[in-house]
Amino acid sequence: MANEQDAEVLAAVQAASRKWMAAFNAGDAAGCAANYETDAVMVAQPFGTFTGRAEIEAFWAKIIGDGFCNVEYIDPDIEVIDETSAVQSSKWRMNKAHGVITKELWVVQDDGQALLREDEFEVLG
Repeated sequence: MANEQDAEVLAAVQAASRKWMAAFNAGDAAGCAANYETDAVMVAQPFGTFTGRAEIEAFWAKIIGDGFCNVEYIDPDIEVIDETSAVQSSKWRMNKAHGVITKELWVVQDDGQALLREDEFEVLG
């Protein structure tokens, strides 16, 4: 039973991660923010900490407005934590930057969709 539950959490997180990347690559900051819980916390080094969808959307709108696009994850790793959550980590790159995701805490909601509760990443160059 646990393996089936883990598979469901894993599938929900993979789908949500693809949805977030598609929104970012389409230049849709609101779409990016919609993949976060309403009171999510995002720590974006070296930019700061952003709390809630409005602050998170404003951050992504600025990044997209500055011409950043084409994000892709390199060797993502997803660890299922419990029956409703998983943590993803990965290296990433885009057209004008690269870095590392140290922690994306995805939580499966009542509707079966995973949303980000915590997002911690660093821009390395």
